[in-house]
Amino acid sequence: MNLASQWTQDPAHVEIEVTVENQADIDQRVYMVSDDDKQRLLVNLLQQESFERVMVFGNRRDLVRKLDDVLKKAGVSVAMLSGDVPQNQRIKTLESFREGEIQVLVATDVAGRGIHIEDVSHVINYTLPEDPEDYVHRIGRTGRAGAKGVSISFVGEEDAFSLPEIERYINDKLPCVHPPEGML
Repeated sequence: MNLASQWTQDPAHVEIEVTVENQADIDQRVYMVSDDDKQRLLVNLLQQESFERVMVFGNRRDLVRKLDDVLKKAGVSVAMLSGDVPQNQRIKTLESFREGEIQVLVATDVAGRGIHIEDVSHVINYTLPEDPEDYVHRIGRTGRAGAKGVSISFVGEEDAFSLPEIERYINDKLPCVHPPEGML
């Protein structure tokens, strides 16, 4: 607030609370999967299921870059957003995703914040976020404006400890199941 006071007249401090109330339109699923099988599951889901517009979230830039490469090699229409991507390229990527030229957008939390794109059918948490509030931000990319959406979280050995904290935060128990037959 000190910086704002120096450069503006009569600054206002605004805080926006993250809400967990709008989850009714989102079918949330947790797939219990080993960390070694996550890549194969992601590729198979994207190739075999009829997903329209998908956002895949990863916790680190190097992971997002790796997933982008893996999905491109598998023939998936994909682009990535992370702090490494220049702003002008981010804008082009988002426009291509909006227009349906790209089916899958792989992003980090920082790059994914503030993205408002209609008709995102699925959000896939390749890794669970470290902060439960980020989980709400991620899944909030789908199920907007009365539309139904699906959130799928891959929970492996490294993610299992984050799940109870997320469930407490959203005040809901997430259904943990094995991935569909033939996806691994």
